Amino acid sequence: MALRNAVMAALLEGEASGYDLAKGFDASVANFWMATPQQLYRELERMEGEGLISARLVEQERRPNKRVFSLTEAGLAAVHAYTTQPPGRPTTIRDELLVKVQCADAGDSAAVRAAIIERIAWASAKLARYERLRTRLLDGRTEEQHLATAGRVGPYLTLLRGIAFERENIHWGELAVRVLDQRTPPDPT
Repeated sequence: MALRNAVMAALLEGEASGYDLAKGFDASVANFWMATPQQLYRELERMEGEGLISARLVEQERRPNKRVFSLTEAGLAAVHAYTTQPPGRPTTIRDELLVKVQCADAGDSAAVRAAIIERIAWASAKLARYERLRTRLLDGRTEEQHLATAGRVGPYLTLLRGIAFERENIHWGELAVRVLDQRTPPDPT
């Protein structure tokens, strides 16, 4: 998947500046796509050059002026065309922590355990952010009400996938720590 598709997905929420997109990327599409601000700004320039997005200047009093981007008709057509294409193969996991876990029996299992604990903390923090976003999206409605009445359900469905992913990361991490703890010989001192 190209970054442009994730940018177009984020712009479906409405116009945004590059800064807002970079900041909001974490809330809107980070559960399935990551990009640095530099990558995002380069992609915005390319997309504008290709006519997929347009920019307008917003003058601000106490801050520098900013450009806000929105999808053009060509951009909306590109979103439609993109959704008709079959998806590629599922993502392959490339995770250095898993390589370390694979080596735990021959390596420093305490260091591997510490890395897993750190991953659990990271996943827990991300899950908490996703849960706060979920609460904002629901805005006092039940999930069923939201799914039946929301203008767009895609953001909520992808958020649910991110929540499930982080919950599974926590579950696996806790299991891995328990197994390593059971296999670690007692300290003779």
